[in-house]
Amino acid sequence: MLDRKVAQLLSQQVNKEFYSAYLYLDFSNYYYGEGLDGFGSWYKIQAQEERDHAMLFMQYLQNNGEKVVLEAIDKPSAALDSAKAVLAEALEHERYVTGLIHEIYDAAYGVKDFRTMQFLDWFVKEQGEEETNAEGLIKKFELFGDDPKSLYMLDNEMAGRTYAAPSLTL
Repeated sequence: MLDRKVAQLLSQQVNKEFYSAYLYLDFSNYYYGEGLDGFGSWYKIQAQEERDHAMLFMQYLQNNGEKVVLEAIDKPSAALDSAKAVLAEALEHERYVTGLIHEIYDAAYGVKDFRTMQFLDWFVKEQGEEETNAEGLIKKFELFGDDPKSLYMLDNEMAGRTYAAPSLTL
């Protein structure tokens, strides 16, 4: 049985991950509207990834006898006024999610919930990768985004992203 606070934070994270998927769909929609289909595709895949993260949290809670309560998902409110601003918003959001994961980890550590800590280890690593990817996209955009030919090439690179569901075993 999970500690009440840990269970509550895990349950809240389900909704936060679904919000992340919704936010990235908004980013994807923005890029498609700007004719940057590669960026649009990249963020559509990112939305899939976040949705799968939510499902992993749900499954973990269910495996531990917890009832998952799904809450309403807020409408994304990020100001999408430039391609670069969207990338910066994504990095800020990933840093926010990292903080949320650390908060859950800290709560689990406080009650010596080693099973939950082990479950969260994958997410800690994943968030490190997410922040690195977001920072890398900003750097690439800063290098190439002002030149239309280079932006076209970067957009094509972004279109090459594929997605495989996480291999985390619960």
